[in-house]
Amino acid sequence: MPTDIAKGLLQINAVALRPNDPFTWTSGMKSPIYCDNRLTMSYPAIRELIAEGFATIIRAQYPDCQAVAGIATGGIPHAAWVAQKLNLPMLYVRDKAKGHGKTNQIEGHFEPGQKVVLIEDLVSTGGSSLKAAVAVRDAGCEVQAVVAIFTYQFPQAAVAFAEAGIPLATLSNYSALIDVALENGIVQQSDVALLQAWRENPQAFGA
Repeated sequence: MPTDIAKGLLQINAVALRPNDPFTWTSGMKSPIYCDNRLTMSYPAIRELIAEGFATIIRAQYPDCQAVAGIATGGIPHAAWVAQKLNLPMLYVRDKAKGHGKTNQIEGHFEPGQKVVLIEDLVSTGGSSLKAAVAVRDAGCEVQAVVAIFTYQFPQAAVAFAEAGIPLATLSNYSALIDVALENGIVQQSDVALLQAWRENPQAFGA
């Protein structure tokens, strides 16, 4: 599964690798990878592969899940497709409460104690995903896990999820992506050490 998803993401250019001509993120950080999983919405075969992957994880690991919550904005469409597959209620979680109306941060109907799995498109440091998960937990629900399409596998993300006591599962990851990219000639063996060094210390990359 990780390599199948990675292959699909590369095929539709949802993920691009440029180890020798790095991207600049909004934060100013240099990166050999750019990920835009919103593109998956436009490709039925890829989005079905992703939705079934999420559904398989939930069926196997969280069979008593009572609602699926999409993390705004990238996780929302995938949560809808997964909720439909599993015949479960769907919610979505904003990064902060609305400043008007009912001032909701969580949209959709839920009950206190409800078991919820959150869906995310991408995990980097884990900060935004955990913020959403904590909001759901603070609202009285039981957060069973965050599941995401892809993770950069930053060490600090693993630490953050462990400290929060929230499991993280992903359909694919940076290591699988490098393997697929190498196999398909997108990167060369000489690029691998550079790509791995970025994951271990992204702030130092390109400095």
